[in-house]
Parts: sequence; structure tokens; C-alpha cells
Amino acid sequence: MVKSLLNPNPEYAREIITIVNHSPYPSHMSMRLISMELDRATVELKIGRCHLQPYDIVHGGVLSTLIDTATFWSVFMRVPEDAGLVNIDLKLNYLQAVKSGTLITEGYAIRSGKSISYAEAKVMNEDNELIAHGTSTLKILPGKGLKVKSQKFL
Repeated sequence: MVKSLLNPNPEYAREIITIVNHSPYPSHMSMRLISMELDRATVELKIGRCHLQPYDIVHGGVLSTLIDTATFWSVFMRVPEDAGLVNIDLKLNYLQAVKSGTLITEGYAIRSGKSISYAEAKVMNEDNELIAHGTSTLKILPGKGLKVKSQKFL
């Protein structure tokens, strides 16, 4: 698909964000999908005691979850309306420990193909310092789309 021909429906994005933010795992993690647009997604997490490991720093699994989530939703708008996604590869680097505050994760689609997509994400703290970076390969799953009222594109 050519980027300039796609006109994402903002109402569709709002519906998806609502579904995600009310789903069990994001709720359990106290994580929120803030925005989702063509080739980009933003995820936020307010660090709580439940996110810390025994050394009182954020557990690596939390950072991995943020990268997984941001990369997933960054490629989602290019996936056919009746399709879903699954992560088939996740690579990340932990660059700095963090103990408190809010983490903002920006995901960016690097390549969106007909069956495989590739994305990256950066986890930043409130001071805009890089905490973790990662990449993800995602496979498109035909017939596994989310049911919403709005159409994906205008």
C-alpha cells in the first residue's frame, strides 16, 4: 500500500484504543495505549511497586511488554481490516535502570508487508532518557481481526 493513499479513520483508532485499554493484560500491567496512527503508536506506563524486581528497579519483563505492545500497534493500521497480528520475534536492549515515574514508549513501523511486518520501539523516562530499545517481527493473521463499529479507513 502507498502511504499517501491511506486515510485512517480516527474513530476506528479510538475504538481500538478503548478495547486495548480495557483488556485484561494491559489493565493488569497498568499500561495504556495512548495513540495509534499509521506507522506509529504510543504506550504509557506509570511505574508502580508491582513493576519492580527485588533490586527495586523496573523488571525487564515490563520493558519487554512495553516494546512488544508499541511495536504491535505501530504496524496495526496497515494490516487488513479482517486480520490480526502475532509477534514472532522480539529483540531488545536494556540501556538504563529505572525505579519510578512514567515510561513512554514510541513504536514505529519500519516495514509493513503482506504477511510480515517489522517495527522498533524506544522506552523513555520522564526526562526523555532512553531506557530500552527493541525491534519486533510480526506476522499477519487473516481472519483474526477485531470487531468494531467503524471502518479502518475513510
